[in-house]
Amino acid sequence: MTEAFLQYVWRYQLYDKPVYTVDGRFIRVVSCGTLNRDAGPDFQNAHLVIDNVEWIGNVEIHVKSSDWIAHGHSSDCGYNNVVLHVVYDDDAQVRLENGQMPLTLCLQKYLSQALIDKYSRITSVTEGEQQCISEVQLLPPFMLNSFFERLLVERVEEKATTVRRLLDESRGGWEQTCYLLMAHYFGGRVNALPFELLAKSVDMRLLARWKDNPTRVEALLMGQAGLLDGYFTDDYPRALQADYEALRQALGLKPIDGYLWKFYCLRPSSFPTIRISQFAHLVCEVSGLFSKMLQTVDVDHLLQFFNQTASNYWDNHYQFDKPNTRHFKKHIGDMQAVSIIINAWVPLLFVYGQTIGKQQYKEQAIELLNQLKPEANRITRKWSRGGLECRSAAQSQALIQLENNYCANRRCLDCQIGYFLLKKI
Repeated sequence: MTEAFLQYVWRYQLYDKPVYTVDGRFIRVVSCGTLNRDAGPDFQNAHLVIDNVEWIGNVEIHVKSSDWIAHGHSSDCGYNNVVLHVVYDDDAQVRLENGQMPLTLCLQKYLSQALIDKYSRITSVTEGEQQCISEVQLLPPFMLNSFFERLLVERVEEKATTVRRLLDESRGGWEQTCYLLMAHYFGGRVNALPFELLAKSVDMRLLARWKDNPTRVEALLMGQAGLLDGYFTDDYPRALQADYEALRQALGLKPIDGYLWKFYCLRPSSFPTIRISQFAHLVCEVSGLFSKMLQTVDVDHLLQFFNQTASNYWDNHYQFDKPNTRHFKKHIGDMQAVSIIINAWVPLLFVYGQTIGKQQYKEQAIELLNQLKPEANRITRKWSRGGLECRSAAQSQALIQLENNYCANRRCLDCQIGYFLLKKI
Protein backbone atom coordinates (compact mmCIF):
# COMPACT_ATOMS: atom_id res chain seq x y z
CA MET A 1 0.00 0.00 0.00
CA THR A 2 1.38 3.40 -0.97
CA GLU A 3 0.29 6.99 -0.42
CA ALA A 4 0.37 7.56 -4.18
CA PHE A 5 -2.14 4.74 -4.67
CA LEU A 6 -4.46 6.20 -2.01
CA GLN A 7 -4.20 9.62 -3.67
CA TYR A 8 -5.20 7.96 -6.93
CA VAL A 9 -8.14 6.18 -5.29
CA TRP A 10 -9.36 9.43 -3.75
CA ARG A 11 -8.84 11.44 -6.93
CA TYR A 12 -10.92 9.06 -9.06
CA GLN A 13 -13.25 7.90 -6.27
CA LEU A 14 -12.36 4.23 -6.78
CA TYR A 15 -13.75 3.01 -3.45
CA ASP A 16 -17.03 1.38 -2.51
CA LYS A 17 -19.80 3.80 -1.54
CA PRO A 18 -21.34 5.04 0.69
CA VAL A 19 -18.48 6.03 2.99
CA TYR A 20 -18.45 7.33 6.58
CA THR A 21 -15.92 8.96 8.84
CA VAL A 22 -14.47 6.78 11.62
CA ASP A 23 -16.97 8.35 14.01
CA GLY A 24 -19.92 7.43 11.76
CA ARG A 25 -20.66 10.60 9.75
CA PHE A 26 -21.88 10.16 6.17
CA ILE A 27 -19.58 11.72 3.53
CA ARG A 28 -20.74 12.95 0.13
CA VAL A 29 -17.93 14.08 -2.13
CA VAL A 30 -19.01 16.93 -4.39
CA SER A 31 -15.42 17.54 -5.52
CA CYS A 32 -12.31 15.70 -4.35
CA GLY A 33 -10.24 18.87 -4.80
CA THR A 34 -7.17 19.60 -6.91
CA LEU A 35 -4.10 17.39 -6.52
CA ASN A 36 -1.27 19.42 -5.05
CA ARG A 37 2.21 18.33 -6.16
CA ASP A 38 3.96 21.01 -4.09
CA ALA A 39 4.34 21.41 -0.33
CA GLY A 40 1.13 21.36 1.71
CA PRO A 41 -1.99 19.18 1.87
CA ASP A 42 -2.43 16.65 -0.95
CA PHE A 43 -5.74 18.00 -2.29
CA GLN A 44 -6.80 21.62 -2.17
CA ASN A 45 -10.27 23.19 -2.32
CA ALA A 46 -12.20 19.96 -1.89
CA HIS A 47 -15.99 20.29 -1.62
CA LEU A 48 -17.55 17.81 0.81
CA VAL A 49 -20.92 17.40 2.51
CA ILE A 50 -20.55 15.59 5.86
CA ASP A 51 -23.83 14.84 7.69
CA ASN A 52 -25.54 17.63 5.72
CA VAL A 53 -22.84 20.15 6.69
CA GLU A 54 -20.99 21.66 3.73
CA TRP A 55 -17.20 21.79 3.94
CA ILE A 56 -14.73 23.45 1.56
CA GLY A 57 -11.08 22.95 2.37
CA ASN A 58 -8.11 20.65 2.00
CA VAL A 59 -7.74 16.86 2.17
CA GLU A 60 -4.59 15.09 3.40
CA ILE A 61 -3.82 11.47 2.44
CA HIS A 62 -1.69 9.04 4.46
CA VAL A 63 -1.23 5.28 4.62
CA LYS A 64 -1.42 5.47 8.43
CA SER A 65 -2.98 8.13 10.62
CA SER A 66 0.26 8.26 12.60
CA ASP A 67 2.03 9.52 9.46
CA TRP A 68 0.38 12.86 10.24
CA ILE A 69 2.50 13.06 13.39
CA ALA A 70 5.60 11.58 11.76
CA HIS A 71 5.46 14.22 8.99
CA GLY A 72 5.21 17.07 11.49
CA HIS A 73 1.73 18.27 10.46
CA SER A 74 0.64 18.65 14.11
CA SER A 75 2.86 21.72 14.43
CA ASP A 76 2.29 23.12 10.94
CA CYS A 77 -0.44 25.77 10.69
CA GLY A 78 -0.49 25.19 6.92
CA TYR A 79 -2.59 22.09 7.62
CA ASN A 80 -5.23 23.81 9.78
CA ASN A 81 -7.54 24.00 6.76
CA VAL A 82 -7.62 20.20 6.35
CA VAL A 83 -11.28 19.18 6.52
CA LEU A 84 -10.74 15.44 6.00
CA HIS A 85 -7.86 13.11 6.77
CA VAL A 86 -8.02 10.09 4.41
CA VAL A 87 -6.03 7.03 5.54
CA TYR A 88 -5.80 3.28 4.98
CA ASP A 89 -4.94 2.34 8.55
CA ASP A 90 -6.40 4.44 11.36
CA ASP A 91 -3.77 3.75 14.00
CA ALA A 92 -3.64 7.06 15.93
CA GLN A 93 -5.61 10.14 16.92
CA VAL A 94 -4.14 13.32 15.46
CA ARG A 95 -4.64 17.04 15.94
CA LEU A 96 -4.25 20.15 13.86
CA GLU A 97 -1.80 22.84 14.94
CA ASN A 98 -4.74 24.76 16.47
CA GLY A 99 -5.61 21.78 18.68
CA GLN A 100 -8.71 20.56 16.81
CA MET A 101 -9.02 16.99 15.52
CA PRO A 102 -9.67 16.57 11.78
CA LEU A 103 -12.40 14.22 10.63
CA THR A 104 -10.95 10.93 9.37
CA LEU A 105 -12.00 8.59 6.59
CA CYS A 106 -10.45 5.11 6.80
CA LEU A 107 -10.51 3.56 3.32
CA GLN A 108 -9.45 0.07 4.36
CA LYS A 109 -12.95 -1.38 4.44
CA TYR A 110 -14.04 0.50 1.30
CA LEU A 111 -11.29 -0.76 -1.03
CA SER A 112 -11.96 -3.96 -2.94
CA GLN A 113 -9.28 -6.62 -2.83
CA ALA A 114 -9.60 -6.91 -6.59
CA LEU A 115 -8.52 -3.27 -6.98
CA ILE A 116 -5.56 -3.72 -4.65
CA ASP A 117 -4.49 -6.91 -6.44
CA LYS A 118 -4.85 -5.24 -9.84
CA TYR A 119 -2.69 -2.31 -8.73
CA SER A 120 -0.01 -4.67 -7.39
CA ARG A 121 -0.04 -6.64 -10.61
CA ILE A 122 0.19 -3.81 -13.13
CA THR A 123 2.97 -2.09 -11.17
CA SER A 124 5.05 -5.27 -10.93
CA VAL A 125 7.76 -6.22 -13.39
CA THR A 126 8.51 -9.80 -14.42
CA GLU A 127 11.57 -10.60 -16.52
CA GLY A 128 11.99 -6.93 -17.39
CA GLU A 129 8.45 -6.38 -18.68
CA GLN A 130 5.46 -4.66 -17.15
CA GLN A 131 2.40 -6.82 -16.59
CA CYS A 132 0.15 -4.26 -18.28
CA ILE A 133 1.77 -4.90 -21.68
CA SER A 134 -0.28 -8.05 -22.15
CA GLU A 135 -3.50 -6.08 -21.58
CA VAL A 136 -2.79 -2.96 -23.62
CA GLN A 137 -4.99 -4.18 -26.47
CA LEU A 138 -7.99 -4.00 -24.13
CA LEU A 139 -7.90 -0.21 -24.33
CA PRO A 140 -10.32 1.43 -26.76
CA PRO A 141 -8.31 2.63 -29.80
CA PHE A 142 -9.45 6.25 -29.40
CA MET A 143 -8.18 6.30 -25.80
CA LEU A 144 -4.82 4.79 -26.71
CA ASN A 145 -4.39 7.14 -29.67
CA SER A 146 -5.21 10.14 -27.50
CA PHE A 147 -2.69 9.04 -24.88
CA PHE A 148 -0.01 8.48 -27.51
CA GLU A 149 -0.59 11.95 -28.95
CA ARG A 150 -0.04 13.39 -25.48
CA LEU A 151 3.12 11.31 -24.99
CA LEU A 152 4.44 12.43 -28.38
CA VAL A 153 4.03 16.12 -27.55
CA GLU A 154 5.75 15.51 -24.19
CA ARG A 155 8.62 13.84 -26.02
CA VAL A 156 9.05 16.68 -28.52
CA GLU A 157 8.83 19.28 -25.73
CA GLU A 158 11.57 17.48 -23.80
CA LYS A 159 13.85 17.49 -26.82
CA ALA A 160 13.00 21.15 -27.37
CA THR A 161 14.95 22.03 -24.20
CA THR A 162 18.19 21.12 -26.00
CA VAL A 163 17.13 23.22 -28.99
CA ARG A 164 16.38 26.25 -26.80
CA ARG A 165 19.70 25.90 -24.97
CA LEU A 166 21.65 25.87 -28.23
CA LEU A 167 19.51 28.68 -29.65
CA ASP A 168 20.40 30.85 -26.64
CA GLU A 169 24.08 29.99 -27.04
CA SER A 170 23.81 30.88 -30.74
CA ARG A 171 22.14 34.20 -29.87
CA GLY A 172 19.05 33.33 -31.86
CA GLY A 173 20.87 32.19 -34.99
CA TRP A 174 18.90 29.39 -36.58
CA GLU A 175 21.63 28.19 -38.97
CA GLN A 176 24.16 28.02 -36.13
CA THR A 177 21.65 26.25 -33.90
CA CYS A 178 20.95 23.73 -36.68
CA TYR A 179 24.70 23.16 -37.13
CA LEU A 180 25.24 22.51 -33.41
CA LEU A 181 22.14 20.35 -33.10
CA MET A 182 23.07 18.19 -36.08
CA ALA A 183 26.53 17.71 -34.59
CA HIS A 184 25.05 16.78 -31.21
CA TYR A 185 22.97 13.99 -32.71
CA PHE A 186 25.64 12.90 -35.19
CA GLY A 187 27.50 11.71 -32.13
CA GLY A 188 24.69 9.41 -31.13
CA ARG A 189 23.82 8.82 -27.50
CA VAL A 190 27.41 8.01 -26.48
CA ASN A 191 29.33 10.81 -28.20
CA ALA A 192 26.72 13.57 -28.30
CA LEU A 193 28.61 15.86 -25.90
CA PRO A 194 32.08 15.66 -27.49
CA PHE A 195 30.51 16.12 -30.95
CA GLU A 196 28.72 19.23 -29.72
CA LEU A 197 31.96 20.53 -28.18
CA LEU A 198 33.71 19.85 -31.48
CA ALA A 199 31.13 21.87 -33.42
CA LYS A 200 31.46 24.74 -30.96
CA SER A 201 35.24 24.72 -31.38
CA VAL A 202 35.00 25.27 -35.15
CA ASP A 203 33.03 28.22 -36.46
CA MET A 204 30.46 27.15 -39.05
CA ARG A 205 31.53 30.03 -41.31
CA LEU A 206 35.13 28.82 -41.19
CA LEU A 207 34.07 25.41 -42.49
CA ALA A 208 31.98 27.04 -45.21
CA ARG A 209 35.12 28.79 -46.47
CA TRP A 210 36.48 25.40 -47.59
CA LYS A 211 33.24 23.68 -48.61
CA ASP A 212 34.84 22.83 -51.96
CA ASN A 213 37.66 21.02 -50.17
CA PRO A 214 36.17 18.19 -48.05
CA THR A 215 39.62 16.86 -47.14
CA ARG A 216 40.58 20.17 -45.54
CA VAL A 217 37.28 20.33 -43.67
CA GLU A 218 37.86 16.79 -42.43
CA ALA A 219 41.40 17.70 -41.37
CA LEU A 220 40.06 20.69 -39.45
CA LEU A 221 37.37 18.64 -37.69
CA MET A 222 39.60 15.64 -36.94
CA GLY A 223 42.28 17.94 -35.58
CA GLN A 224 39.86 19.94 -33.44
CA ALA A 225 38.49 16.62 -32.18
CA GLY A 226 41.93 15.84 -30.78
CA LEU A 227 42.20 12.74 -32.99
CA LEU A 228 45.30 13.78 -34.96
CA ASP A 229 47.77 13.70 -32.09
CA GLY A 230 50.69 11.28 -32.21
CA TYR A 231 52.56 9.48 -34.98
CA PHE A 232 50.81 7.91 -37.99
CA THR A 233 52.13 5.52 -40.62
CA ASP A 234 49.34 5.86 -43.22
CA ASP A 235 49.62 8.69 -45.72
CA TYR A 236 46.05 9.93 -45.24
CA PRO A 237 46.16 10.73 -41.50
CA ARG A 238 49.66 12.21 -41.96
CA ALA A 239 48.30 14.52 -44.68
CA LEU A 240 45.36 15.50 -42.44
CA GLN A 241 47.76 16.11 -39.56
CA ALA A 242 50.00 18.40 -41.65
CA ASP A 243 47.05 20.34 -43.03
CA TYR A 244 45.52 20.77 -39.58
CA GLU A 245 48.78 21.87 -38.00
CA ALA A 246 49.11 24.67 -40.56
CA LEU A 247 45.51 25.74 -39.94
CA ARG A 248 45.90 25.52 -36.16
CA GLN A 249 48.88 27.84 -36.15
CA ALA A 250 47.40 30.27 -38.67
CA LEU A 251 44.01 30.52 -36.95
CA GLY A 252 45.05 30.03 -33.32
CA LEU A 253 42.80 26.99 -32.90
CA LYS A 254 42.54 24.96 -29.71
CA PRO A 255 41.32 21.34 -30.02
CA ILE A 256 39.12 19.55 -27.52
CA ASP A 257 40.53 16.63 -25.55
CA GLY A 258 40.71 13.45 -27.61
CA TYR A 259 40.03 11.25 -24.59
CA LEU A 260 36.41 12.49 -24.55
CA TRP A 261 35.53 10.26 -27.49
CA LYS A 262 34.13 6.82 -26.77
CA PHE A 263 34.85 3.85 -29.05
CA TYR A 264 34.18 1.02 -26.63
CA CYS A 265 30.92 -0.93 -27.07
CA LEU A 266 30.05 0.96 -30.27
CA ARG A 267 29.47 -0.61 -33.63
CA PRO A 268 32.49 0.28 -35.81
CA SER A 269 30.19 2.14 -38.22
CA SER A 270 29.36 4.48 -35.30
CA PHE A 271 32.98 5.20 -34.36
CA PRO A 272 33.67 8.95 -33.98
CA THR A 273 36.20 8.83 -36.84
CA ILE A 274 33.54 7.62 -39.29
CA ARG A 275 30.89 10.03 -38.03
CA ILE A 276 33.25 13.03 -38.18
CA SER A 277 34.20 12.24 -41.78
CA GLN A 278 30.51 11.93 -42.72
CA PHE A 279 29.73 15.19 -40.91
CA ALA A 280 32.54 16.92 -42.82
CA HIS A 281 30.94 15.86 -46.11
CA LEU A 282 27.51 17.02 -44.94
CA VAL A 283 28.93 20.46 -44.09
CA CYS A 284 30.57 20.67 -47.52
CA GLU A 285 27.64 19.38 -49.55
CA VAL A 286 24.81 21.28 -47.87
CA SER A 287 25.56 24.87 -46.91
CA GLY A 288 22.67 26.79 -45.34
CA LEU A 289 21.25 23.48 -44.11
CA PHE A 290 18.53 25.03 -41.95
CA SER A 291 17.12 27.16 -44.77
CA LYS A 292 17.17 24.25 -47.21
CA MET A 293 15.50 21.82 -44.82
CA LEU A 294 12.91 24.44 -43.86
CA GLN A 295 11.79 24.55 -47.49
CA THR A 296 11.51 20.75 -47.66
CA VAL A 297 8.34 19.04 -46.45
CA ASP A 298 8.78 15.65 -48.12
CA VAL A 299 10.42 13.01 -45.94
CA ASP A 300 12.35 11.38 -48.80
CA HIS A 301 13.83 14.74 -49.81
CA LEU A 302 14.85 15.41 -46.21
CA LEU A 303 16.60 12.07 -46.02
CA GLN A 304 18.56 12.92 -49.16
CA PHE A 305 20.37 15.69 -47.28
CA PHE A 306 22.01 12.97 -45.20
CA ASN A 307 23.00 10.75 -48.13
CA GLN A 308 26.65 11.39 -47.32
CA THR A 309 29.67 9.10 -47.40
CA ALA A 310 32.91 9.10 -45.41
CA SER A 311 36.17 9.74 -47.28
CA ASN A 312 37.71 6.96 -49.39
CA TYR A 313 40.28 6.20 -46.70
CA TRP A 314 37.48 4.90 -44.48
CA ASP A 315 36.39 2.34 -47.07
CA ASN A 316 38.71 -0.15 -45.35
CA HIS A 317 39.37 1.64 -42.02
CA TYR A 318 37.42 2.45 -38.87
CA GLN A 319 40.39 4.03 -37.09
CA PHE A 320 43.62 5.62 -38.29
CA ASP A 321 46.41 3.14 -39.13
CA LYS A 322 44.15 0.13 -38.55
CA PRO A 323 43.14 -1.36 -41.93
CA ASN A 324 40.16 -3.67 -42.18
CA THR A 325 39.81 -6.62 -44.54
CA ARG A 326 36.32 -5.56 -45.56
CA HIS A 327 36.22 -2.82 -48.18
CA PHE A 328 33.03 -0.77 -48.63
CA LYS A 329 31.73 2.80 -48.60
CA LYS A 330 30.73 4.12 -45.18
CA HIS A 331 27.39 5.75 -45.99
CA ILE A 332 25.16 7.41 -43.44
CA GLY A 333 22.61 4.65 -43.06
CA ASP A 334 18.87 5.11 -43.33
CA MET A 335 18.45 4.39 -39.62
CA GLN A 336 20.99 7.04 -38.67
CA ALA A 337 19.43 9.59 -41.04
CA VAL A 338 15.96 8.90 -39.65
CA SER A 339 17.33 9.19 -36.11
CA ILE A 340 18.85 12.60 -36.85
CA ILE A 341 15.60 13.89 -38.33
CA ILE A 342 13.61 12.58 -35.36
CA ASN A 343 15.95 13.87 -32.68
CA ALA A 344 17.35 17.03 -34.25
CA TRP A 345 15.24 18.37 -37.09
CA VAL A 346 11.75 17.69 -35.72
CA PRO A 347 12.30 19.47 -32.36
CA LEU A 348 14.17 22.30 -34.12
CA LEU A 349 11.27 22.80 -36.54
CA PHE A 350 8.82 22.62 -33.62
CA VAL A 351 10.69 25.29 -31.64
CA TYR A 352 11.03 27.44 -34.75
CA GLY A 353 7.24 27.38 -35.15
CA GLN A 354 6.77 28.26 -31.47
CA THR A 355 9.31 31.08 -31.63
CA ILE A 356 7.97 32.85 -34.71
CA GLY A 357 4.34 32.07 -33.90
CA LYS A 358 3.65 29.85 -36.93
CA GLN A 359 1.52 26.81 -36.07
CA GLN A 360 2.16 25.33 -39.50
CA TYR A 361 5.76 24.46 -38.61
CA LYS A 362 4.74 22.76 -35.36
CA GLU A 363 2.16 20.71 -37.25
CA GLN A 364 4.73 19.94 -39.96
CA ALA A 365 7.13 18.63 -37.31
CA ILE A 366 4.53 16.23 -35.91
CA GLU A 367 3.46 15.17 -39.40
CA LEU A 368 7.06 14.25 -40.24
CA LEU A 369 7.04 11.80 -37.34
CA ASN A 370 3.83 10.29 -38.71
CA GLN A 371 5.50 9.80 -42.09
CA LEU A 372 8.81 8.37 -40.86
CA LYS A 373 9.29 4.66 -40.27
CA PRO A 374 9.21 3.55 -36.63
CA GLU A 375 12.43 3.00 -34.72
CA ALA A 376 13.42 -0.54 -33.85
CA ASN A 377 14.82 -0.84 -30.33
CA ARG A 378 14.33 -2.82 -27.15
CA ILE A 379 11.35 -0.66 -26.13
CA THR A 380 9.39 -1.05 -29.36
CA ARG A 381 10.23 -4.75 -29.47
CA LYS A 382 8.96 -5.21 -25.92
CA TRP A 383 5.58 -3.64 -26.69
CA SER A 384 5.44 -5.51 -29.97
CA ARG A 385 5.53 -8.77 -28.02
CA GLY A 386 2.38 -7.55 -26.29
CA GLY A 387 0.66 -7.03 -29.62
CA LEU A 388 1.25 -3.29 -30.03
CA GLU A 389 2.95 -2.78 -33.39
CA CYS A 390 4.43 0.62 -34.23
CA ARG A 391 3.51 1.96 -37.64
CA SER A 392 5.38 5.28 -37.51
CA ALA A 393 8.10 7.19 -35.70
CA ALA A 394 5.34 9.11 -33.93
CA GLN A 395 4.23 5.90 -32.22
CA SER A 396 7.76 4.69 -31.45
CA GLN A 397 8.62 8.08 -29.92
CA ALA A 398 5.46 7.91 -27.82
CA LEU A 399 6.46 4.45 -26.58
CA ILE A 400 9.95 5.69 -25.68
CA GLN A 401 8.38 8.52 -23.68
CA LEU A 402 6.04 6.07 -21.99
CA GLU A 403 8.91 3.76 -21.05
CA ASN A 404 11.35 6.44 -19.88
CA ASN A 405 9.00 8.79 -18.03
CA TYR A 406 6.27 6.48 -16.78
CA CYS A 407 7.20 2.78 -16.74
CA ALA A 408 10.80 3.23 -15.56
CA ASN A 409 9.62 5.51 -12.74
CA ARG A 410 6.62 3.32 -11.84
CA ARG A 411 4.24 6.18 -12.63
CA CYS A 412 1.45 3.71 -13.41
CA LEU A 413 -1.07 5.95 -11.68
CA ASP A 414 -0.28 8.83 -14.05
CA CYS A 415 -0.51 6.57 -17.08
CA GLN A 416 -3.67 6.34 -19.18
CA ILE A 417 -3.15 2.59 -19.59
CA GLY A 418 -2.89 2.08 -15.83
CA TYR A 419 -5.90 4.33 -15.23
CA PHE A 420 -8.05 2.36 -17.66
CA LEU A 421 -7.06 -1.03 -16.28
CA LEU A 422 -7.78 0.04 -12.70
CA LYS A 423 -11.10 1.63 -13.68
CA LYS A 424 -12.19 -1.73 -15.11
CA ILE A 425 -12.42 -3.23 -11.61
